[in-house]
Amino acid sequence: MTTTLAPPAEPPQLGSPTDAGLAIRGSGLLGVFNQAGVIGLADVHTAMAISRMGRETDELVALALALAVRALRIGSVCIDLDTVHAHVHDESEEQLDVASLPWPEPAEWRRVVAASPLVTVGADESATRPLRLANGLLYLERYWQQEEQVRAELQARFNAPQPEVDQERLAVALSRLFSGAGLAAGEMDLQARAAAVGVLSRVTVLAGGPGTGKTTTVARLLALLTDQPGPPVRIALAAPTGKAAARLAEAVRSAAAELSVEDQRRLGELTASTLHRLLGWSPESRTRFRHDAQNHLPHDVIIVDEMSMVSLTMMARLLEATRPDARLILVGDPDQLSSVEAGAVLADIARGPGRGDAELAIRLAALGLTGDEPAGPVRGVVQLTHTWRFGGAIDELARAIRAADPDGVIAVLRSGSPDVVFAEVDLEQPRPAGMEAMVVEVQRAGGRLRDAALRGDVSAALDALDQHRVLCAHRRGPYGVTRWSAEIEHWLAEALPGYGEDGEWYLGRPLLVSANDYELGLFNGDTGVVVQAPGGRAGVVPPGVSTAPEGPRVAFPRGSAAVLFAPVRLDAVQTVHAMTVHRAQGSQFGCVSVVLPPADSPLLSRELLYTAMTRATGRVQVFGTEAAIRRAVQRPANRASGLRNRLG
Repeated sequence: MTTTLAPPAEPPQLGSPTDAGLAIRGSGLLGVFNQAGVIGLADVHTAMAISRMGRETDELVALALALAVRALRIGSVCIDLDTVHAHVHDESEEQLDVASLPWPEPAEWRRVVAASPLVTVGADESATRPLRLANGLLYLERYWQQEEQVRAELQARFNAPQPEVDQERLAVALSRLFSGAGLAAGEMDLQARAAAVGVLSRVTVLAGGPGTGKTTTVARLLALLTDQPGPPVRIALAAPTGKAAARLAEAVRSAAAELSVEDQRRLGELTASTLHRLLGWSPESRTRFRHDAQNHLPHDVIIVDEMSMVSLTMMARLLEATRPDARLILVGDPDQLSSVEAGAVLADIARGPGRGDAELAIRLAALGLTGDEPAGPVRGVVQLTHTWRFGGAIDELARAIRAADPDGVIAVLRSGSPDVVFAEVDLEQPRPAGMEAMVVEVQRAGGRLRDAALRGDVSAALDALDQHRVLCAHRRGPYGVTRWSAEIEHWLAEALPGYGEDGEWYLGRPLLVSANDYELGLFNGDTGVVVQAPGGRAGVVPPGVSTAPEGPRVAFPRGSAAVLFAPVRLDAVQTVHAMTVHRAQGSQFGCVSVVLPPADSPLLSRELLYTAMTRATGRVQVFGTEAAIRRAVQRPANRASGLRNRLG
């Protein structure tokens, strides 16, 4: 029977019928929710098309379908019909008034959806319908299949026999690699325990905040594996983005340089790639790769860094391409922002319920590495806790955010510490008062950048590039990147005579790469600066080189050196005075100035605040309101997923 709900007498009207976001043919519930801004044009047309093809006439089913399509755009894998009304956020960075909308009664909604010919109920693997209702959650079938694949692959690896390991040789290598690491006993034991878990397990999750020694642990873990008897270990290092992959390779090589000559010889030359390149990216498909279940990767050990940025789809492709007997080591910070695509895989694995591995606990105890989990790590998760990147007030701030303690966060921000600045500012004003601290940092860092660029001192210019960065939650509007980039240009022009007047490629212009260029070795998210180049030629410049300037070139960091390009060779680049917090993941700056949106911003979350604050190594400056900070700390990102509980 078709359910009919009368729309309110005056449905919310957020635009005219000519608005690009409104579906002209959207009627009934789809039209009401579309006009209110809850579902978009694509959601409406997708729901209408699938309903028409499946001969489904009930508008409750069409609304559920549209909301499931919409959920993917904001990172959720599925929706819960009982609670979806409480978690609706708007992609336009504005708060929605959803209370007045005619939300269906949940029990009736579930009944109607379960009876639809478009919906498979339960775990029937032979079904081919477009929607799946399982464990109380509604999925698009493709994403249920991906979540089921990830669950099955991970549980099979968790339950598989542990790798054969020479325990005595492992004990000797652990003592050699970690005893002289310069760590206090507790910190040394934790890193050694994490490395040992990586050797003894099929799947390891090495979790920890910025600067907790994850990369150092990875380098020593690889030294432990290559020290084991047997054929040479084939190692793959990978990350979701080109920038993250380049930084992973540089960091692991730097950490490996501290090992003995013999350990370095066994490790060999370590390189890293994007996950797309590792799996064999194909221009014919966005979601399928050359390596898959029928053509496994040849590697014995696969290490993936920045796992918080890995989507459900990519995780499914990685797992099917990884040999069942290979070790998979997932590295990242589960408290950071998740992938811009659907899924929160790292947080689901690291934070889900579960029991410890008793056999692994026995083997760790034999190595003297019992830790705080006598029953053994749950799903191979080891959390590093000591921060080396920053300390003092920034560390206290990060801990208070993770602990969801708004009073503690405010106390640190108002403590008067030189490492933390908090200014309550009305950011909607054209030239808001209270921004002095940001102006000072912008002009100081911009002046150093400009001076170094004019001298042709490439090393100094690249150092100045990372001295300060403005981070925003929004892209547009009074709290967004576009507005604050323009403000920064104005402040720099006021303080630096002639700034920006020497053409498009003005000296000292900071640049952001916005698309991968494999030919040049530049990747989405890389940052560089326009400088006067030595001899006016492109090439690699050793650290510390400063020569007579001749001609503009764009310098990008490459480990301890820099690579220079003629501007004409660069295509997808843009000026970067400010960036979104998402863009800043995997980066670090001496000082960050965080522009907070208002408390009712849908983008404000605990993960966003934590990610922004922990990009700084020396100083954090926060501009916004106390209400926004409290709201962020108390509001974890709500990414609907069934993986966490299903793994438990």
